[in-house]
Amino acid sequence: MQVRKLSLTAMAATLSMAFASSSAFALSQVTSFGSNPGNLQMFKHVPASMPANAPLVVALHGCTQAAIDYEKAGWSQLANTHKFYVLYPQQQSGNNSNKCFNWFEPGDLARGGGEALSIKQMVDNMKANHSIDANRVFVTGLSAGGAFTNVMLATYPDVFAGGAPMAGIPYKCATTMSAGFTCMSGSDKTPSAWGDLARSGYSGYTGRKPRVSIWQGSSDTTVQPMNGTETVEQWTNYHGIDQTADVSDSVLGYPRKVYKDASGNALVEYYSITGMAHGTPVDPGTGTQQCGTAASYILDKDICSSYWIGQFWGIIGGGSTTTTTTAGGTTTTTTATTTTTTSGACYTSSNYAHVIAGRAYQSLGYVKANGSNQNMGLYNTYAITKLRKTGTNYYVIDSTCP
Repeated sequence: MQVRKLSLTAMAATLSMAFASSSAFALSQVTSFGSNPGNLQMFKHVPASMPANAPLVVALHGCTQAAIDYEKAGWSQLANTHKFYVLYPQQQSGNNSNKCFNWFEPGDLARGGGEALSIKQMVDNMKANHSIDANRVFVTGLSAGGAFTNVMLATYPDVFAGGAPMAGIPYKCATTMSAGFTCMSGSDKTPSAWGDLARSGYSGYTGRKPRVSIWQGSSDTTVQPMNGTETVEQWTNYHGIDQTADVSDSVLGYPRKVYKDASGNALVEYYSITGMAHGTPVDPGTGTQQCGTAASYILDKDICSSYWIGQFWGIIGGGSTTTTTTAGGTTTTTTATTTTTTSGACYTSSNYAHVIAGRAYQSLGYVKANGSNQNMGLYNTYAITKLRKTGTNYYVIDSTCP
């Protein structure tokens, strides 16, 4: 990740034609989407036959990349299957000579200005021109794009239901160029200090908070791995939960930790991709859980990060997954099947009310959602769970429901 910012001329106008001719999934450019104070460019992928109230994913490229390069992370490919829109903001060399999003510049990382506002205006443009579920807008990105993912989550938690920084930097780790280099090597703060920085992105905000999936290569020498654990500390503290994982398992051989609230909702997860350098992990192929195309900083590690992030957000499903947990020296393998999440009604009620209404059932004192069989907690009138209906008699726990 480079952080040097210089004043250079903007990219040539022929860039949009290059995208149209070389994009495997037909990215199209939107040239007018607001005041655009950050002077960014906007590209989008719109799959065929989109349903009403579909999700939106914002995907932010890394340094030296363009929108078309980050399309190789698999988001457009998955969007065609699972029916969501993808927005690709693009940095210009006139803003940053290495085309990094300026995650360390005070004018760009604050709510209401700079590059952060430009991206928010792009989201508004997508909502105005397509049928998008405002409760299912998400953001992800690599490196500087991962750092800027944290910027968007902190400054616009009212816009984003979830995020997924890849090899990112915690929000406000740096507010100068020189500090940016220091942060790439890792900066140690307490969880409360990190959480306070995230809360400062939108002071006084008391609404829904975004769920965060954090990914980091264990052999990354560009953005040191401690940035992953520091980012975990930031978002767990932001949510008011502790830093002790409630679940420690593995997905396709890679360690994952999950952090839940008192009601059992998974709010933060952390993947450490063993042996991976700086990049976004993909698994090229046509299988249900596969996606992406190997390229510079898009690394074939036999795990499609975009697919698993989409599952965590609740916008992707359709595969059988196997996780292995170890407790007391005994290894137990469990298999869970999920289905594609489509737009559906939300229900927020006590677990008792969900059972009475036929959305869930009681099992040994606990309540489980019909269809998905997700554990909702104790059978009583005090535990409140948010369920989204995603199919006939099929409900999933969805903390993004209003």
